[in-house]
Amino acid sequence: MITRSRAGNRLVAIALVMSLAACGGSGRSAGEEQVLRYAPQLFPVSLDVQQYPAEEAVQTAVQQGLETLTVMKDGQAAPKLATSWESPDDRTWVFHLREGVTFSDGSAFTAKDVKGSVERLISLKGSLAPLLASITAVDATDDRTVTFRTSAPLGTLPSTLSLVFIGQGDKVTSDAYWQQPVGTGPFKFDSFSPDDKVELSRNDTYWGAKAKVSKLQILNMPEISARITALNNDEVDVLASIPPDQVAEVSGVDGIKYGIGPSFNYYFVWFNQNNKPFGDVKVRQAMLHAIDVKSVVGDLFGDLGTVARSPVTQAVFGSAELEPYSYDPALAKRLLAEAGYPDGITTTIQWPLAGGPNIRAMAQAFISSWEKVGIKVQPQEKERATWLKDFAALQWDMNLQTNTTGTGDADFTLNRLYTCEAKRMGYCNKDLDSILAKARASLDQNERKTLYAQADKIIWEDAVGLFPVDLKNNYAVRDDVQGLEMPVSGRPDFSQVSVG
Repeated sequence: MITRSRAGNRLVAIALVMSLAACGGSGRSAGEEQVLRYAPQLFPVSLDVQQYPAEEAVQTAVQQGLETLTVMKDGQAAPKLATSWESPDDRTWVFHLREGVTFSDGSAFTAKDVKGSVERLISLKGSLAPLLASITAVDATDDRTVTFRTSAPLGTLPSTLSLVFIGQGDKVTSDAYWQQPVGTGPFKFDSFSPDDKVELSRNDTYWGAKAKVSKLQILNMPEISARITALNNDEVDVLASIPPDQVAEVSGVDGIKYGIGPSFNYYFVWFNQNNKPFGDVKVRQAMLHAIDVKSVVGDLFGDLGTVARSPVTQAVFGSAELEPYSYDPALAKRLLAEAGYPDGITTTIQWPLAGGPNIRAMAQAFISSWEKVGIKVQPQEKERATWLKDFAALQWDMNLQTNTTGTGDADFTLNRLYTCEAKRMGYCNKDLDSILAKARASLDQNERKTLYAQADKIIWEDAVGLFPVDLKNNYAVRDDVQGLEMPVSGRPDFSQVSVG
């Protein structure tokens, strides 16, 4: 790899010998191509964002080249590929599309592309499917108009569509298309090398503000130590999700700028209620009372985490402020005995390798605390691909992971994960279903906020999961990187970022 220093030396040599103004490579000098290099915590397993619609790494990569009808700003849906929308009746939404938009290959963007993309996403029945389940038809009314018809009121559709990426409608069903997807965004995909890198270049025909760099590289560096070394050696420009115990290596370091901000990201431990003994709420509550969450969060996260007070972070619309479970080992033992397990239980917990900051240390802290009350837990750290497969198949007893509320609206998380129909961990509460359905249908934000607070409380008191910590976003960049804003979603847009 040619670093900026080496590329700069090469430029000087060529200029002296041949009087050229620039050279290739990843240098930043005048006349050269500007290349922005990003090493995320997680590398995308695919570019098929319809197959993996809730995977943050996939979303971050794909959003550089594909766009959505709406974007979220200050908790509300705002225009992107759609310029306006209305609901003429409680089971119809009409979206009006932006004119003059083309895909990066020059083909026109029309309502048929929206129809094809949304219909494929729904047909795959993936993790976003519950949010779109009431859609009965997607009609390309004309080239600039898309009409959604639903079986029930769907007040959340504009916000949900901020996560539905629009590809070429007649090609999205092809696996080959997703190897190098063609979109309407500020970058176009040049190549995707699994487990290596994603390469993109500026889309010079983009309808909006053109990207400031000519090339963008998303690099796979699984080890945080390697990412930090690459940043310090000027081989990478942007890092995100630096673990708390390694912040000192990027904060206050010459040549590096460090930032921190709010986040929609959090950790949870789910209990698989299909497996004994987790169908018993007393066992689940015992698991929570056995953990000194405040100490664990303080020790492992410092100022990069706060003790959670809701099943979604405090930055999310619809988050309540609930009282954390008390640390009470004696109560935990008593609850286990009342549930019929006076001698404790034996179980397992799985988590993905490199699945979040200090994830292994947190799992070990929990396992140690549980052992003190007679709960023996076998750790199962898994490669991400294996973990994803086992997680989807419910091949686990307890599952530890990070998660994010993609739209910033509680509906994204609560209605997608905790309804009876979702079947994510064996939990079913008809009262909760009723509250969430009413919240999804409502167009009244105050009513929705009240309903989500009720839903939060039910999930919390039923101990559906252990919600230990709301995470904060952090990032580090080379000091010649300008214009980077790390959104609350944690999915940066690199189009207006420059270097040099």
